Amino acid sequence: MTIKSARTRAFQSQKGYCCYCGFEMWTDSAESFAQKHQISVKQARHFQCTAEHLHARKDGGPDTAENIVAACIRCNRLRHQKRSKAPTPSEYQQHVQKRVNKGKWWSLPPDCNLSRDRPAKLRNSTG
Repeated sequence: MTIKSARTRAFQSQKGYCCYCGFEMWTDSAESFAQKHQISVKQARHFQCTAEHLHARKDGGPDTAENIVAACIRCNRLRHQKRSKAPTPSEYQQHVQKRVNKGKWWSLPPDCNLSRDRPAKLRNSTG
């Protein structure tokens, strides 16, 4: 299975929502996503769907459907940024959900119509 097909499969099974923040994502066009949700193209770029490896590739995680979930590019990058060891998927999901619930994850216009869903609880992958 290719990473692209695993990402597409995860996107579809998650109904287009990020596994961490729970916001809707896009796979085709930041411009049309921005227009649809009344946000800027710059803001829309953060919602691009990526393939997130639950067990990181650098740590031996495979490119399999079981190891890949769909995450927005912002959540994916921030999980791994400036860390020697990324938090587990479930730890990071809990962190992001706390921030989202306090209104401290995204700065979006009040009139935007971006939908959000509660993400499914992630399992911790041990590889």
